[in-house]
Amino acid sequence: MCCVQTCLLSFARLLSIAILPVLQEVQDSADASCEIMRVAISCKGQHSISYTLSRNQTVVVEYTHDKDTDMFQVGRSTESPIDFVVTDTISGSQNNDETQITQSTISRFACRIVCDRSPPYTARIFAAGFDSSKNIFLGEKAAKWKNPDGHMDGLTTNGVLVMHPKGGFTEESKPGVWREISVCGDVYTLRETRSAQQRGKLVENETNVLQDGSLIDLCGATLLWRTADGLFHTPTQKHIEALRQEINAARPQCPVGLNTLAFPSINRKDVVEEKQPWAYLSCGHVHGYHNWGHRSDTEANERECPMCRTIGPYVPLWLGCEAGFYVDAGPPTHAFTPCGHVCSEKSAKYWSQIPLPHGTHAFHAACPFCATQLSGEHNCVKLIFQGPID
Repeated sequence: MCCVQTCLLSFARLLSIAILPVLQEVQDSADASCEIMRVAISCKGQHSISYTLSRNQTVVVEYTHDKDTDMFQVGRSTESPIDFVVTDTISGSQNNDETQITQSTISRFACRIVCDRSPPYTARIFAAGFDSSKNIFLGEKAAKWKNPDGHMDGLTTNGVLVMHPKGGFTEESKPGVWREISVCGDVYTLRETRSAQQRGKLVENETNVLQDGSLIDLCGATLLWRTADGLFHTPTQKHIEALRQEINAARPQCPVGLNTLAFPSINRKDVVEEKQPWAYLSCGHVHGYHNWGHRSDTEANERECPMCRTIGPYVPLWLGCEAGFYVDAGPPTHAFTPCGHVCSEKSAKYWSQIPLPHGTHAFHAACPFCATQLSGEHNCVKLIFQGPID
């Protein structure tokens, strides 16, 4: 599975909502609280958010339908309210029957995205999603508060983080700053740890509006948001295939064995073929496969390049096949280290600079095609091909 998953609106089911003021606040007793909550959330046609402040204080916010917007929900649950089911990302594309997630950190109803039906079709993201009963519950231990204007707000257990790239999703893009989105869509600085009780500081000059290239992290998977206009300017699958055929037509050769190398077709991206190009990732020299140059008994993948004597990982090269991850249409000249996925120079350098959330408080760059944590001096390397000597 890819680390960054492309979210397209055309895949989602339509459901319209808009927020209304607080419906009830109960402080009299636990019994009264439970009774009013039961009445408030029992209506099958009504959406509501319940904030449990203490054993005998609960605030219920009621939502109603809105003909001008559509709502799309994202989460781990396979229930019908979820439009885009997300599972945990396995590093290195090792998502098989032998790899099991013992306990997912992705919320069953992680977030919701509300889109305007009229141009420019603005999309806004909110933490938490409505369940099959059309309710959202924030328990007593969840971070929650009442804002100065009186409306309630809160955060989900592991949070919903968003990063907007600087300069849009183009070849000039730069990483932005990670923020946390609240249940009501306000923007906050990150908590000390992912599930800390204390919220970050409100960022008043930023909004929850998604942009082309925005990253949405759900603590276990990171989604890439692409707009229709952004995808229109993105390289297509046919373009990537044309680049593959062009580089193969140049007949790159192994500088030692002098055999011709060729990138396998996209349909065979998981099968190492005889003509597969391999590379020393410390220097970028491209070879065919050979079984010499081992420099360590403990590190089986540490090899010495026969061209420059540089020691480092020696891996097969794979052409990155997800067009939505490319920031430009340049030729495949750079490889991520240590996985060996190949893409354009500007795309490789962009993703090499992105600090993706990892666990509860760590960040590291990762290959967008396989989620492998990047390493090396620059997280990627320029490939050095040798052309045919004839």
